[in-house]
Amino acid sequence: MESAENLSDQVVGVQQEAPPTPVDVDSAVLLLGAGVTAITHPLLYVKLLIQVGHEPLPPIVGTTMFGRRVLYLPGFFSYAQHIVKVDGKTGLFRGLSPRIVSSAISTVVRNKVKQVELLSKRDDMQSSLRKVVQETSHEMIIQCLSRVATHPFHVMSVRCMAQFVGREATYNGMFCCITKIFKEEGFAGFYVGLVPHVVGEVLFLWCCNLLAHFINTYAVDESFSQASAVRSYTKFVMWIAVSVLTYPFRLVTDLMAVNNCGLAAGLPPHSPIFKSWLHCWSHLSHKGHLFRGSSFFFRRVPVMSPPSTED
Repeated sequence: MESAENLSDQVVGVQQEAPPTPVDVDSAVLLLGAGVTAITHPLLYVKLLIQVGHEPLPPIVGTTMFGRRVLYLPGFFSYAQHIVKVDGKTGLFRGLSPRIVSSAISTVVRNKVKQVELLSKRDDMQSSLRKVVQETSHEMIIQCLSRVATHPFHVMSVRCMAQFVGREATYNGMFCCITKIFKEEGFAGFYVGLVPHVVGEVLFLWCCNLLAHFINTYAVDESFSQASAVRSYTKFVMWIAVSVLTYPFRLVTDLMAVNNCGLAAGLPPHSPIFKSWLHCWSHLSHKGHLFRGSSFFFRRVPVMSPPSTED
């Protein structure tokens, strides 16, 4: 974001008669994005299986530092080892191809929108709050366009990974995924779960940017010697806090992507069939599962006391 804004300022400032130079998509950025996507894919794979409620490993009884007995569910490493044991090391990368394509498309879309911004941006005098609102509005447009362009690949990737639950082989390869989804669900099948995904990301952007602005403006004292350093970290802290609060939207998005699609992960008895994403949200809220899969390592549930056998 900052590099794009700096580039924008340079383009506006140099020879206003000359047309702005278009921003080219750097192949190195695409390769870097693909590499990061591949490295982090096992994490998202395990998260997805936890989100759909698949727990193939038994919990272990333990105690907290306060002496409370709890059931510890398997963390990332135990879960990943189980996947490797079943599918081999390559099994950790099931559903990777659609994610790489999604990453590349997102980079291109963001670049094109930024290019349009460079052509239209003017050096206006703006208040700080107005500037934050304008920049957040631009970010929102970019995010929405990117999500519309990449959501079909997200659906494909989620369904490829969810096949682990029922050991299906229905969604193998992107061409197979596209053909099957279009044949059975039509064009709308590529966009199941899009609404909560977009709503969650829009809320995330506005909450993160506005909270960071108000904290930096009204909570950080100018007389404080480390004020500039604190401000530089405020947005990062807000990013973490708001991402936790908006996590249920991502969970609902992933569950709707597999809901009633023919896979065991999205059908009874493993999962109820949801009429809409609001129905899914209501069901998760009722069960207390709105944050299922939000943690990789500290996964525990209280030990239920056995029922009394006394008359």
